[in-house]
Amino acid sequence: MPPRLLLASLLAIAAIGAQAQSFRCVGKDGKRYYGQTIPPQCAGVPVEQLGADGRLVRRIDPPAPAADEAARKAEAEEKKKREAALKEEQRRARALLATYTSEADIEAARKRALAENEKAVKETETRIAALRKREEELKKELEFFQGKNKPPAKLEQDIRDNAFAIETQEKVLAQRRKEADHINARYDEDRRRYLELTKGSARK
Repeated sequence: MPPRLLLASLLAIAAIGAQAQSFRCVGKDGKRYYGQTIPPQCAGVPVEQLGADGRLVRRIDPPAPAADEAARKAEAEEKKKREAALKEEQRRARALLATYTSEADIEAARKRALAENEKAVKETETRIAALRKREEELKKELEFFQGKNKPPAKLEQDIRDNAFAIETQEKVLAQRRKEADHINARYDEDRRRYLELTKGSARK
C-alpha cells in the first residue's frame, strides 16, 4: 500500500476509535446516561470513560464544591502553622538545653540578671536625685527674680528641660522596677521547661 494511503487509513482508524469511546454516569436522579461527550446530566457526579470495546478506561470525579475546597485550604494552612509552631518549640528546647546544664545554672543566670537590673535601678535613682538637686537650685535662681525683672529665657528653658528629664527618668525607674518581675517570670518558665525536658529524657 502506498505510504499516503497507509497514513490516511491509520488516521481514519484513529478517528473511528476516538468516536467509539463514550462516557456514562448515574445522574442525580438515579438514571444512567451515556454519550460520546460527557452528558449534561452527569454534572456533579462521578463519570466513567469507556473505551471502544466498552471497558472502563478511567473514572472522572466531579470537582469539589467551593466550600469543601476552602475547608481543605484552611486545614492545610492550619497544619502548616502547627508544624511551624512545633519546629519553633523544638528549636527553643534545643537552645534551652544548650544554655543550661542544671537547675543551678538557671538560678545563677537569674541572680546575674536581677543584679544587673538592680544596678540599673540604683543608677537611675542617682540620676533622679541629681536632677532633683538641680531643680532646687533652679527654683532658688527663679526666686531671685520674683517681683523684679522677668527671668532670663535661658533660666526658664533650663527649668523646663530639667522637669522633662526628671519625668523621663522616673518612667525609666518604674520600668526597671517592673523588669524584676519579668526576669523572675522568665527564669521560672526556663526552669519549668528545663525540668520537663530533662525528666522526659530520663524516663526514656
